[in-house]
Amino acid sequence: MKENILLKGDSKNVGIWIRVSTQDQAEGDSPEHHEQRARSYAQSKGWHVKEVYNLAGQSGKAVMQHAEAKRMMEDVKCGHITGLVFSKLARLSRNRRELEDFVDYFNKHGADLISLSEAIDTSTAGGRMFFHLLGVFAQWEREEITERVNASVLTRAKMGKSINGSAPFGYQWKERKLVIHPEEAPVRRKVYELFLEHRRKGKVAKLLNTAGYRTRGGVIWRDTQVYRTLVDTSAKGIYYFNRFRQEGSWKTVAKPESEWGKVECEPIISETLWNQVNQIVEEQLKGWKRPGKAPVQLFGSLAHCACGAKMYVRAKSPKYVCRKCCNKVPMRDLEEIFVHEMKAFFAQPEKIAKHLKEANKNLSEKETLLGSHEREIEKVRDEMTRTHRLYLDGGITPQGFSQFYKPAEERLNQLTSELPKLQAEVDFLKVNKLSADDIMHEANTLYDRWTSLPLEDKRKIAESLVEKIVIGENEIDITFSYLPSCEEVCKSQQQLEPG
Repeated sequence: MKENILLKGDSKNVGIWIRVSTQDQAEGDSPEHHEQRARSYAQSKGWHVKEVYNLAGQSGKAVMQHAEAKRMMEDVKCGHITGLVFSKLARLSRNRRELEDFVDYFNKHGADLISLSEAIDTSTAGGRMFFHLLGVFAQWEREEITERVNASVLTRAKMGKSINGSAPFGYQWKERKLVIHPEEAPVRRKVYELFLEHRRKGKVAKLLNTAGYRTRGGVIWRDTQVYRTLVDTSAKGIYYFNRFRQEGSWKTVAKPESEWGKVECEPIISETLWNQVNQIVEEQLKGWKRPGKAPVQLFGSLAHCACGAKMYVRAKSPKYVCRKCCNKVPMRDLEEIFVHEMKAFFAQPEKIAKHLKEANKNLSEKETLLGSHEREIEKVRDEMTRTHRLYLDGGITPQGFSQFYKPAEERLNQLTSELPKLQAEVDFLKVNKLSADDIMHEANTLYDRWTSLPLEDKRKIAESLVEKIVIGENEIDITFSYLPSCEEVCKSQQQLEPG
C-alpha cells in the first residue's frame, strides 16, 4: 500500500474519538480534556475536524456496536472523514479483535487511525505493525483486570460481603447490611399471597398492575418479574449472590455453589409460605407444561404417596390413587381422618398461642401495606402537580404534558381504586381479632358442622392448615403448618349462621 506523507498545511477531514470510562471520569480524566488535545493536534497538522464521536462511559470491551461507532464507520465509508484521531490506543478499544477489525475497515476505505500517545499512524506499514502489537497488550491488560475483579468478587462472596449496591426487591443495603425496605416489602409479601391464591404468575402481575403497584424501576409487573421475585430466597431470610456470570451478550451461566455468597436478613414471609409457593412453581415448571386448573377434590395437590408421587382421583372414582405404585385410599376415609386430626390439632394450647401471634403479625403487615399504599398515592399526586405547574409555566409542551400526565393519572386511579379494599382488609382483621377462647369455640363449631360446609370452603381451610399429606400402605401422616387465618374461620361460621 502506498504510504501517505502528510505535512503541516495538508487538507484532511478527520473525526475525534472520545471514550473515557466512568471510573476514569471519577478520577478527573474528563472527555473535554481528550477532545481539546485532539483538536490541538489536528490544528497543528492543518486538518479539519468534521465530527466528534463521544462514547463517554462506554466500556472498552466491545465498542463496535455502539451507535457512535456505527456513525463513525458510516462517515468513513462515505468519505465524510478520512482519519480518526484519539488520545490513546486503549481509548479506541481494549479488544484486540476489534482493533484489528478497525484497522482493516480503515484500510479498505483509505482512511487513517491516529493515536496521539503512541504516535501511531496506520497509513504507514510500521504504524500498522505497532498498532497490532499494542492491541495485544491492551487486551492482555483488560483480561488481567477482569481476573483481578473476579478474584475479588469470589473472596468477598465467601466472606458474605456484598458485591454491589443492588438489593433484592423488598430490601435495601444500609451500613453493609440487608434490611427491610418499608415501601417494597409489603408489596413483595402481597406477590406471594396472590400467587398462593391464584397460582398464575400472569394473573398476579395483572392484579398488581391493576392495583397501581409498580416494580422498583417504576414499570409494570410482568410474569417473568413475578417469577424471579417468588423464587428469590431472600424473602425467607437468606440472600444468595454471585450465583451467575454473563457469557456473551445474552447467555447467563450458573457458577459453582462454592463461589456463592450468602447473607442472612430479616424474612418478609414465613419459610412455610415460601416453600408452599415454590413447590407450586416447581410443579408448574416440570415438563414446561402450563399449569392446569385448580384441583376440585378436597385434598387435590396435598395428597402424596409414600413413594414420593402425587395421588389423584380418577373420573368417577371414590379413591385417591398413586399412578406409580397403585397405592390408594378412599376419599371418605381420608376426610374422616383429617377432621379427627384437625380437632386434635386445635386442642393444643401452644398452637393456639402461635396462631394469635401470627394473626397479630398479619394485621401489622396489612397496616404497613396500607400506609405504604397511601404514601404512594401522595407521591403520584405530587408528581402530577409538579408536571401541571411545569406546563402552566411554559416549561413543557402540551404533547409532553400529555405524555407524562396521563400515565400518572391512570396509576393514581388504580391506586385510589385499590385503597378501599386495603382499608376494608385492615378493618376486617381488627373487628375479627379473636382470643384463645374464641378460637376454641370456632374450632369446635367448625368440627361439628364440617359436613355441611361447601367443598370450596373445605378446600380453603385444608390448604391453609395442611402442608402435606403422605399416604402409606398402613398409615397416613398429615403435616400441619399453621392454623387457618381468623378471617377464614369467621367466614366459614358466618356462612353457617341461619339467615
